[in-house]
Amino acid sequence: MLSSQGQRNWLQGTITDAPNFDATADAEALYNAMKGIGEGANVIFLLTLSSMVGVEFVALCSSGSDKEAILDLVTSRSNAQRQEIIAAYKSSFGKDLIDDLKYELTGKFERLIVSLMRTPAYHDAKEIHDAVKGAGTDERCLIEVLASRNNKQIHDMVAAYRDAYGREIEEDIIMDTSGHFKKMLVVLLQGTRDESGVVDADLVEQDAQDLYAAGEEQWGTDEAKFIMILGNRSMTHLRMVFDAYEKIAETSIEDSIKSELSGDFERLMLAVVQCIRSVPMFFARRLYKSMKGLGTADNTLIRIMICRSEIDMLDIRECFRLRYEKSLYNMIKDDTSGDYKRTLLELCGGDDE
Repeated sequence: MLSSQGQRNWLQGTITDAPNFDATADAEALYNAMKGIGEGANVIFLLTLSSMVGVEFVALCSSGSDKEAILDLVTSRSNAQRQEIIAAYKSSFGKDLIDDLKYELTGKFERLIVSLMRTPAYHDAKEIHDAVKGAGTDERCLIEVLASRNNKQIHDMVAAYRDAYGREIEEDIIMDTSGHFKKMLVVLLQGTRDESGVVDADLVEQDAQDLYAAGEEQWGTDEAKFIMILGNRSMTHLRMVFDAYEKIAETSIEDSIKSELSGDFERLMLAVVQCIRSVPMFFARRLYKSMKGLGTADNTLIRIMICRSEIDMLDIRECFRLRYEKSLYNMIKDDTSGDYKRTLLELCGGDDE
């Protein structure tokens, strides 16, 4: 079960390392699947050799399409194992696996499978790059990624961005954003949040008083104080600050942010607070919003299902069911279709109803 803050101290993902893993056999299986031998004995033989996930998986490939073979293999390997398959594919065939997948697959299914093949850091880097390149900015992507990542994830993303694009992620974000929204994004990009877990009761009280003085107690808002405290203090510390703040202000920190701040800056600070309270609940809310009503925010759906599949997808499913009284699995099933749907359901990992 989740703690009262919705946090766990261990991974609760739906995707784990496959046993008896053989990167070379998997690379050959993918190569043959993309050559169009999905219904023949060669692919089944290769999949059996790699001892992937048992008889059920092989049976699926024997009766399914090439895309199904690719789907089942990719979603039954961890990201680290997928990186080994990419290397084995190049060693065996002198070709780039991601390039071949882009060529063979199409649409949202292609986007999802190709995204699964990237490391988490490079996937985050690409999401940020896509959010700021060209005309317009996808502020919601910037908010989601930067509000939810820990220090190591931030540092890895910054390095991946530099390697992939030959540019500094901070410079690109500064060029594409403005005001207090930009300042808070830059603070989060430093990846310097206290992660010690040590809590100073006096500092908790001081921070709560400072936040109250910066907002509810005065005419106008001292945004810099909100940025400094919410951008740097530890999550454990801030949960205690929020409790102390509510006693002082007689309102929640969320309600104060809604009344004192506005626009993208307000949305960013609310996302930070939600992540501090419970990262799984934050993503449960994001997933629900991506699918409710007409149309689907596929970029958001893909990004979250990929990035949380090895971290806390089971927790997200639990939060989703508790908040919306329906399962994430069934909402995905009702809102998507085809191989795209099947891949998302594999990442979801099961139904909670």
